[in-house]
Amino acid sequence: QVQLVESGGGLVQSGGSLSLSCKVMSTGIFPTMHWYRQAPGKQRELVATISGDHRGHHTNYGEAVKGRFTVSRDITKNTMTLEMTNLEPEDTAVYQCSGDPGDYRGQGTQVTVSS
Repeated sequence: QVQLVESGGGLVQSGGSLSLSCKVMSTGIFPTMHWYRQAPGKQRELVATISGDHRGHHTNYGEAVKGRFTVSRDITKNTMTLEMTNLEPEDTAVYQCSGDPGDYRGQGTQVTVSS
C-alpha cells in the first residue's frame, strides 16, 4: 500500500516562509508528483508539478504562486518539498501532495497565513 505523508504546515505571518515535505512511504517512485491546495469554500487548485527521475526534473507552477514557490524532489529519500516564500493570506489552505500515475494522495497539511 502506498502512503504519502505531508509535514511542515503551520501558522506564519504575511511575507513569511514555510517549507512543506511529502514523504512517499513506498519503494516505488512516482514519475510525476503534485502539490494541490484547497481553501474553505474554494475549488482544489494545482500549485506545483514536478516530473522526471534521477537524470533531471521538469517543474510547473500555478499562476498564483509563480516566483514565490519552488518544488523539488530528493529521489534517494523519495521525498518532495515545496518551499514557499513571500506568503500571503490568500495562500491559506490545506496543502496536499499526490503522485501519478494512480492519483495517490496524502492527508494534507494546513497552512495559515495571517495578515
